[in-house]
Amino acid sequence: MSFFEDLEPWFYLTRFRDQLSVLSETMSASMATASCTDDAADECRDDVAALRLKMVAIVTILVAGVTGVAIPLVGRKRRFLRTDGGLFVFAKAFAAGVILATGFVHMLHDAQSALTDPCLPKSPWRRFPFSGFVAMMAALGTLVVDFVGTQFYERKHREEAIGVKAATSAAVTATTSAEEGITVISVLPEPEAAADNVKSPMHIVGMHAHAAAHRHSHPHENGACDGPARRERGPGHAHEDEDEGVGEVSSHVRHVVVSQILELGIVSHSVIIGLSLGVSRSPCTIRPLIAALSFHQFFEGFALGGCISQAQFRNLSAALMACFFAITTPAGIGVGAGVASFYNANSPRALVVEGILDSISAGILVYMALVDLIAADFLSRRMSCNIRLQVASYMALLLGACSMSALAIWA
Repeated sequence: MSFFEDLEPWFYLTRFRDQLSVLSETMSASMATASCTDDAADECRDDVAALRLKMVAIVTILVAGVTGVAIPLVGRKRRFLRTDGGLFVFAKAFAAGVILATGFVHMLHDAQSALTDPCLPKSPWRRFPFSGFVAMMAALGTLVVDFVGTQFYERKHREEAIGVKAATSAAVTATTSAEEGITVISVLPEPEAAADNVKSPMHIVGMHAHAAAHRHSHPHENGACDGPARRERGPGHAHEDEDEGVGEVSSHVRHVVVSQILELGIVSHSVIIGLSLGVSRSPCTIRPLIAALSFHQFFEGFALGGCISQAQFRNLSAALMACFFAITTPAGIGVGAGVASFYNANSPRALVVEGILDSISAGILVYMALVDLIAADFLSRRMSCNIRLQVASYMALLLGACSMSALAIWA
């Protein structure tokens, strides 16, 4: 009896392996190169007219993307488009609504349509909601990347803080000793000990002066609700201003991480939508896509440009990020147009790849819109202390989401 009991785990293991093998064969068969035809697309098929429209789409979408991403970058030194101005907050809220609707209404819906297409077998593609599951995992993955990226930049700034603080202490000691005619040997603290003396990982020598100057130039940004009380503070409250400087540096790091992750999410789905338009041979499909993608590209570019502007990248880095965003969708259209003659967008394999990539893009965009764009601005002290700005921003957010959602009627 014990012999059969010992064999029982092997029996279940073999059965699980057989089931896994069947599932793998089923998924492989479902991604075969067999194709389905789209009668509606064939009725409106015109390769010459479609190619002409693709050229128009490349130019139009490129101009829209460049304009959208350039406005915050060029206008950040102009009074009406500064990142601390009400107009910028209003426009950024509208753009956040556009990105949120893009994730929920467009990308997630397209992913579900692709992964539940009749060309794919019922098992496993229509027996499990893969689009929602992949989007959820992409959102969680974005959370991990967001957290790890923030930790990386905090560690980097902490090491810089240790080095700058040690160099400053050594310079002050050398200057004092030279004036007094005393020879002093200064021993720099160990990195671990110095790290313990730093109040915050973001405590960087010299950054507090910049933060104080920033607050002096824009006193309405910080402490908008307690402005009079701030003016009455005495010397004993100097540490509070110092802590606020630390907060501003931490906010700067968040803008750096957010801008990079947002660009990753936008670029990933820009390639997909560019390829989708490029491989289409139907002018009836391409015409509405040109208007929808131009609108979408402009406001996504504005949101990305605003994050890049707030991150205060160097001019070369900001220009490279902006150019990379602007050319992604036109490049995708060009590649799609090049492979349209032998690419079958209705093949099961193409549907599965498109559906999974759309789901990933949807998860990234929804996370970025809700966490790093909407929550970051709407839960800030400035927003909570300005009722008019709250109302205007909520209206802009709703208007942006509804406008992008309405475009789903045509594209």
